[in-house]
Amino acid sequence: MQDPAITEDLISAHGINADEYAEILRIMNREPTFTELGIFSAMWNEHCSYKSSKKWLRTLPTTGPQVICGPGENAGVVDIGDGQAVVFKMESHNHPSYIEPYQGAATGVGGILRDVFTMGARPIAAMNALSFGEKDHPKTRQLVHGVVEGVGGYGNCFGVPTVGGEVRFHPAYNGNCLVNAFAAGLADADKIFYSAASGVGRPVVYLGAKTGRDGVGGATMASAEFDDTIEEKRPTVQVGDPFTEKRLMEACLELMQTGAVISIQDMGAAGLTCSAVEMGDKGKLGIRLDLEKVPQREANMTAYEMMLSESQERMLMVLDPAKEAEARAVFEKWDLDFAIVGETIAEDRFLIVHNGEVKADLPLSRLSSSAPEYDRPWVPSDAPAAMDDVPAVDSIDALKALLGSPNYCARNWVFEQYDTMVMADTVEGPGWGAGVIRVHDTDKMLAFTSDVTPRYVKANPVEGGKQAVAEAFRNLCAVGAKPLATTDNLNFGNPEKPEIMGQFVGALQGIGRACEELDMPIVSGNVSLYNETDGQAILPTPTIGAVGLLAAGEEPILGRARDGHVALVVGETQGHLGQSALLYEVFNREDGDAPAVDLVAERRNGEFVRANRDLIKACTDLSDGGLALAAFEMASGSNVGVVIDETDQAVLFGEDQGRYLVACNFDQAEALVVAAGQAGVPIATVGRFAGDSVRLGGSEAPLAELKDLHSGAFAGHFA
Repeated sequence: MQDPAITEDLISAHGINADEYAEILRIMNREPTFTELGIFSAMWNEHCSYKSSKKWLRTLPTTGPQVICGPGENAGVVDIGDGQAVVFKMESHNHPSYIEPYQGAATGVGGILRDVFTMGARPIAAMNALSFGEKDHPKTRQLVHGVVEGVGGYGNCFGVPTVGGEVRFHPAYNGNCLVNAFAAGLADADKIFYSAASGVGRPVVYLGAKTGRDGVGGATMASAEFDDTIEEKRPTVQVGDPFTEKRLMEACLELMQTGAVISIQDMGAAGLTCSAVEMGDKGKLGIRLDLEKVPQREANMTAYEMMLSESQERMLMVLDPAKEAEARAVFEKWDLDFAIVGETIAEDRFLIVHNGEVKADLPLSRLSSSAPEYDRPWVPSDAPAAMDDVPAVDSIDALKALLGSPNYCARNWVFEQYDTMVMADTVEGPGWGAGVIRVHDTDKMLAFTSDVTPRYVKANPVEGGKQAVAEAFRNLCAVGAKPLATTDNLNFGNPEKPEIMGQFVGALQGIGRACEELDMPIVSGNVSLYNETDGQAILPTPTIGAVGLLAAGEEPILGRARDGHVALVVGETQGHLGQSALLYEVFNREDGDAPAVDLVAERRNGEFVRANRDLIKACTDLSDGGLALAAFEMASGSNVGVVIDETDQAVLFGEDQGRYLVACNFDQAEALVVAAGQAGVPIATVGRFAGDSVRLGGSEAPLAELKDLHSGAFAGHFA
């Protein structure tokens, strides 16, 4: 098959602009071949090169005594003591999931699991953060069903528990849903596997499933806005097979015990191209590939197709040649392909040969570490306008509006489709703050959460970025876990628009400050830009995934409130209603400023909760919906009524940060107040748990009625 001529239209279709193509010509001193153009497109697109974000990502705190490996590898690695490490990362699969919801979401889960076990870790937990358009939009129902089924279908078959996540709805996601997938695994701290190739003349080995034509150009597609040609992009979506991935994981973990692995890299975005280039570049080596040796499931595949295919369940490895037979036997046992497809070379070359014909011959280092880097123009977001007065509304009517909203109703319909208990180490699953997993055969536990409030970030990117980290910190502290580290999934619109780039910069500034102050360094992550359709951007959505540790001997705070417990709020309440759930769900308004985040108070209050866990029977952080929603959720989860004495609407529904609702016995409440006074922590008694109704000030409703509304609303909208 003859390669097409390199034309301006072909260059543009590959997402390469005029300046970038001029640089390609300068690097090569000739016109690229079609395969070379595809390789440059794959490596220089936004999804793989981070060309618009690298400058700002470097400003994030990424180190600490707990960090074994920060950003730059397949996943981050954090020490949890006793020679063990937790390996975790969050990544987006937004564009594929909008085009083909089931496979887009499923392969997002598959990709993040590979990132974890590529490092030598066995996955133990998964989460997902999902953002959809308004509930009545004609595409939302299809997306919700497809994405949830895809997440569950892959994760359940693979056998990893889903222990947390979030689901939101807003018109800004009508044309571009977000699917952010998180995975964490356990490994021995001294047995982490990295991707940098080493040694000249060593075999480059292809592992796993065969290569097909699915996903060709997927990374380039993910680095562009959507328009009315969206349906034409369907072939760029990958197809997943969780049973093959399960075998691949077992084979890789077994192989790693043999000492045969010099370096290993998941074939994710841009497939064979990106994995080979990253291994070579990190090891300062070249790579030669002979494509006729690549296992293929389709006939007559071209070099271009093989290099850009994103077929799933594949790995690339540099092998100790002395252990080839042992390594091959492992993969044959698991009925997976094992093929030597090339070798490491001393020259700075990426040499692609197909049936004896050179299809690409490029300076490898220029493809990855020397990819373009942009300092995009940006403008700070405008200061939010002052908020108009909020009309008074009956507090129970307002609570009902929240409980019946797709944003705040119970998520049972979603997480009941996920296996939350597989592996038998789940201590706390979805639906109640952070998920908690027992570290198998130890007395330690790990807690996981994922958080962001996009309307805060839109109103005030700096405070919204801080708040995403602070809420993750609070969710971990609320179950008694010490926050260790974070991973970020930065979802934004078109960075070529200064106002969008300003959102990105502001959010990174806020995230960086919060991670520094709260000692939660960023150890891995993903940037997803160009989340726009016909020029309409999503809400800025920098999702923060966070991991916390409950050391041996530390009891988690996982109790429930009971009749007679006192309700107390830790932290200061001023009644901030700007950008609140009350405004949005009751009055259809998005005005005012995001709540301010006092990071010193956040740390102090979180440490106070953890230090006084013995006095606390139940705990939840206060966030969206404020005290009113948190009190209902605690009452509902405990099946006991609650009386909140406060009558001020702003105090009931305000979203001031740094706060926790706790329940405990009267004598424990007295001791907690004394301890708070000594620690300089604001604390106030706000009510009590009793009876079988919810009373907010002078308004009251049966708990059973509110629970029915809360638990049935999601299925009512989407089932």
